[in-house]
Amino acid sequence: MIRRLGELWGTSFPAFWLLLAACVYFAVMAARLTVIDVRHHLLPNRIVFPSYAIAGALLLGAAVADTLAGGAAGPAPDGGAPFLGVPALGIVAGGAVLWVFYFILRLVYPPGMGFGDVKLAGVLGLYLGYLGWAHVFAGTFAAFLFGGLWSLGVLAARRGTLKSSIPFGPFMLAGAAAAMFALPA
Repeated sequence: MIRRLGELWGTSFPAFWLLLAACVYFAVMAARLTVIDVRHHLLPNRIVFPSYAIAGALLLGAAVADTLAGGAAGPAPDGGAPFLGVPALGIVAGGAVLWVFYFILRLVYPPGMGFGDVKLAGVLGLYLGYLGWAHVFAGTFAAFLFGGLWSLGVLAARRGTLKSSIPFGPFMLAGAAAAMFALPA
């Protein structure tokens, strides 16, 4: 994401500012949701639902502004946001794919995941879809890796059992952040 911002800085100022606003919003949303989920095992709709509109508008605006500037920043290494040749469609597709994936996980084993995680997955998919499919997969993998490592630590410290529940939202957010900021875009 940092590299993408750098590319947009020199080529499309509107896209740069929209993407920067999306990143700032992600950081604020992630901080608020992490604190709430750790304390209450809850991802409130009053934060998650508006995030679809805010993140969607900012990311779609950045994709459209970059396209109108001639796509001068160039595509991301893995093809970036375009899906079926339409730049903004990758954002929507990323959100839809992650939402469906987490929804299936919820259907398979309902006690294993709350529906708040499913709703949050769609928002994270918007961000990761902006960057490309490699980011969608890496962010999802990182979320499960971080959650699994935390669970192993809890078990090793004898602070919980195999039946203990952990808030998964913070790991989803950390996985998405790791993919957004660690992988080249």
